[in-house]
Amino acid sequence: MFREIVEIDEAKCDGCGKCIPSCAEGALYLEGGKVKLKADVLCDGLGACLGECPRGALQVTRREAPAFDEAAVDAEHAKKAVPPPPARAPLTIAPNPSPSGGCPGSRPRSLAPVPPPPDQARRPRLSVVSEVPPPLVPQGGSRLGQWPVQLHLVSPVAPYLRGADLLLAADCVPFAYARFHEEFLDGRRVLVGCPKLDDLAAYAEKLTEIFRRAAPRSVLVVKMEVPCCNGIAAAARQALTASGHAAPFEVATVGIAGDVVDRRTL
Repeated sequence: MFREIVEIDEAKCDGCGKCIPSCAEGALYLEGGKVKLKADVLCDGLGACLGECPRGALQVTRREAPAFDEAAVDAEHAKKAVPPPPARAPLTIAPNPSPSGGCPGSRPRSLAPVPPPPDQARRPRLSVVSEVPPPLVPQGGSRLGQWPVQLHLVSPVAPYLRGADLLLAADCVPFAYARFHEEFLDGRRVLVGCPKLDDLAAYAEKLTEIFRRAAPRSVLVVKMEVPCCNGIAAAARQALTASGHAAPFEVATVGIAGDVVDRRTL
């Protein structure tokens, strides 16, 4: 049968083993300085290990393989005298989600935007004699439509990405620009990263896979005006070309002072 299953690029794998604990089925092991798949029947193809690899050596591919076998997983756990993992609770999101991190908080899910409360007054400032602070209520509501948002954690096959308007944001932008939710995030699926602290080559590779699989309707990159932030736009443009998918591509630049200093379609 043809099904989704994890594939390991040994040329990229440096044997760090960070992906191994994230596989609840125990399908991965370390041998000769490389991570390997013990048996196809042990891999459920959901890709919980993908977000743990700092080298991008893991991906979910579709090929001929025997069906995932829970009995084989139980037998594997029995060998280690470890009880099998608890039954997976069904996710209330689109079919065939692909988790992209071992942490339960990294499981992909769609979110309903949170509207602001009606007739909401602006939060008053605290006085020096205040003993109990007033409740903090968001003024504009949240426009976030999915989780997770970090580019390293988002799976290329996450259902919420398919045909979406994608927003790729440098992670300083929401702190600098006060209207980030209203002007940029509203109606878009977001990917967040730092081009200075992270691996741009890994970004380009992952974005290529996302663009190829998700075929987004449009791509908007929002970056800061500092020179090092130009890399995130370059990686995204390179990835869109490499993916072979054509979509409107726009770049907005936010100044350190909190204003939009440039916005153009490329």
